[in-house]
Amino acid sequence: MRIDILTVLPGLLHGPFAESIVKRGIDKGLVEVHLHDIRDYTKDKHRKVDDTPFGGAAGMVLAMQPIHDAIVKLKSETDYDEIIFLTPDGERLNQGRVNSLSLCGNLLMICGHYKGIDQRLRDHFVTLEISIGDYVLSGGELAAAVLTDALVRLIPGVIGDEMSALTDSFQDGLLAPPVYTRPAEYNGWKVPEVLLSGDHKKIQEWEENEALKRTKKRRPDLLEGLS
Repeated sequence: MRIDILTVLPGLLHGPFAESIVKRGIDKGLVEVHLHDIRDYTKDKHRKVDDTPFGGAAGMVLAMQPIHDAIVKLKSETDYDEIIFLTPDGERLNQGRVNSLSLCGNLLMICGHYKGIDQRLRDHFVTLEISIGDYVLSGGELAAAVLTDALVRLIPGVIGDEMSALTDSFQDGLLAPPVYTRPAEYNGWKVPEVLLSGDHKKIQEWEENEALKRTKKRRPDLLEGLS
């Protein structure tokens, strides 16, 4: 998989991609992540990339020209499966969407800043708009990092135990059940006996029941989607 990210603050993304799962995927050659500074494409001599919005609204908007030119150049070099704009008014990200995007070969992500990008860019280039939650960040960089991390961990070979990702919360529409590790008793607190039984059928039944109980308590809305 190749992921290109357009941003005015590439420095915000160096850290997240230099650690943990994303770094492992890059080091293994299973994913390429390329950061592109929008300022490198501006024709303004002061490297300015924002302007005031028409209509007199407050705030600033990322300018048309540098983003347009960046997208055109990148599209001439790579055939993208999706061009994604990270924005609070996009489709709320969920595991199903992550699963489908993880099958793509090439993705371009555009990080908004200030009040976002000109609507004409969204109309003519963007194929998918994604929000990571009902709140506003200073820019789309952290959202791009979240989406990238969620995608990379699903690429076969990135995580040592590939089955681990398939048993995470949301993969089957439910939250994951509780997990325990050694010792079996600590400070008087005991691990459920069934997990020590070695009976895989009973363990699976326990996990399914606990996942359902946890989902009913914490995220009943997920069960509505399953009905």
